[in-house]
Amino acid sequence: MATTPNANDSPLEALNDFRRDVLTVLDGMDEPSGQQIKEKLETFYSQDVTHGRLYPALNDLEEMGLIHKGEVDRRTNYYEATSRGRRELSADIRWRHQMAGVLDD
Repeated sequence: MATTPNANDSPLEALNDFRRDVLTVLDGMDEPSGQQIKEKLETFYSQDVTHGRLYPALNDLEEMGLIHKGEVDRRTNYYEATSRGRRELSADIRWRHQMAGVLDD
């Protein structure tokens, strides 16, 4: 389970790289299933992403309020970033660009 951040911290500070990548991939898709997220991540990582790694990450992101899980049918869920998740991800990307010298302060 992810560490709960302090009220003043960005929730993304509590995420490991994989969870941040899951949120990034998910935000670029239209209500993807877990399988679709898995396939997209495997393209990026060039290796298998196990269910035992993906679904706990999705659960943690949901518990943190960064994503929402909905039901397509009894066997399939979809995922979407919440407005908070999109806002936090945008702030994180801006910060990374600034630190890398891609953007001015």
